[in-house]
Amino acid sequence: MAEEEKVSAGSQSAPTQAGAPAQGNPAPTAQTKPFATVPADRAKEVPEPASARLTWTDGEKTLQYEARAAHLDVRDDNGVLLGRMFSLSYVVVDAEGRPDPARPVTFAYNGGPGSSSVPINFGGIGPRRVTTDGVSHVRADAPVVDNPHTLLPDSDVVFLDALGTGWSVLADDADPKKIFSTDGDADAFARAICAWLTERGRWSSPLYLYGESYGTVRNSVLMRLLGERGVQLTGVVMLSAVFNIAGLICPGEDSYYLGMLPVYAATAQFFGKAGAGVDEDEWFDRAMAFTEDELAPALLRGDRLGEERERAVAEGMSGLIGLPAEHILAHHLRIDLLDFRTHLLADGGRVCGRLDTRFAADAPSPMQSYDMWVAGEDAADDALEGAWVREFRRFCADELGYEGPARYLSNNYDKVNAGWNWSHEEPGLGEVPAPNVALDIAVALRRNPTCKLAIIGGRYDAATTWWNVVRDMSCQFLSERLKERVSWYRYGCGHMAYVDEPTLAAMGRDMHEFYQKR
Repeated sequence: MAEEEKVSAGSQSAPTQAGAPAQGNPAPTAQTKPFATVPADRAKEVPEPASARLTWTDGEKTLQYEARAAHLDVRDDNGVLLGRMFSLSYVVVDAEGRPDPARPVTFAYNGGPGSSSVPINFGGIGPRRVTTDGVSHVRADAPVVDNPHTLLPDSDVVFLDALGTGWSVLADDADPKKIFSTDGDADAFARAICAWLTERGRWSSPLYLYGESYGTVRNSVLMRLLGERGVQLTGVVMLSAVFNIAGLICPGEDSYYLGMLPVYAATAQFFGKAGAGVDEDEWFDRAMAFTEDELAPALLRGDRLGEERERAVAEGMSGLIGLPAEHILAHHLRIDLLDFRTHLLADGGRVCGRLDTRFAADAPSPMQSYDMWVAGEDAADDALEGAWVREFRRFCADELGYEGPARYLSNNYDKVNAGWNWSHEEPGLGEVPAPNVALDIAVALRRNPTCKLAIIGGRYDAATTWWNVVRDMSCQFLSERLKERVSWYRYGCGHMAYVDEPTLAAMGRDMHEFYQKR
């Protein structure tokens, strides 16, 4: 982790027009304003870029890299500034400090919507990592090490904070309703990615996207959108994916309950409530089969199922998820996540997590019974985010000399998520109120069959459940040739797969193979 030398912070790069022909969009027409007539930019001031030359090692291999904190101008086709997106780039360099344009470049981010990119950076695939301790709460002084499983040996990595999160800012006259939306968000990222490639002269590099959680929705739209703008992708990584929004986040939809059941089963087994003596993957597979063969037909029939059959299914569920059959019957086989989290460990006064159901915390006071508040309390999130943000702030200030604002919005759910516009211009369907971006993926793969896709998930992820992703992709009816471009990876982890060190090691090996795949 030794720092070799400081690299002086250069001036802010010249603005890049997102509609420039080099980026695959039409040249400005008579209807577009040339830069000379664009009004002065209106956005909050941002710090000057700062960078440092650093060394990474895993004990066997050593790499020199430049870490650079900077903002990217996000401009519309008329050159008008929409915002400035914060980026933290890690680029491998030679002894003279020169990058290799033949190396891949991966653009990585978290989701939310409303989350910064710190977790996937200092928790997962960046060159530095805050160490974790199983499912225990991470101490504020947790050690930070060179990440032996970083993506850096295979690709330069650029971590991007969505506008409105982290240190990214909107222009003063930008309309948040247009940016904080499924399509507006993807458009902003497409423009930021093109700006980085232009500023750094990396248009000849193989291009990858790496998104987590809502970042996989962003990835899906970007796969299609970048292709439509003449930007060809080599590969896309979907970590803890969600594609059909309505089917996952809306209790009352049968696919919500179906997706949750295998997670409940894995969680019950972890806490010793079910599945004793059975291999974890085998137990999860049993739950997947029960979901499709038993629960799905039962939910489909509703009150036509009959009492005898409903009881039989409830007893089967009880054996899998550790809740009493009578409780399951009282809910007509439909157990939502809050119900499960607050009942599974109730006899010990505990509540299990959401992002990673293996984490648990003391139950809130009986006075704190507001459902929305209880649902937002998550031991998995509490255990980790503070340590990640602390190390990010220290790294930027002490090693890069980057003078960021006093407040870093590691998440900005109140302003970004709460007002998010979920409508989406679905290819072949028109505008829909809630997207199923598996359709975007299928379109992108058909248009670019050389692109490869990795889908990664965990058994203990109750935020973006594995069954739903498998089901959504299976409903795209891809040809066998395109299915061969899709690699599936299921691990014994939660939403933030990298928290689990055995999973991180396995994921590092698998991603190395994925990046080498032709």
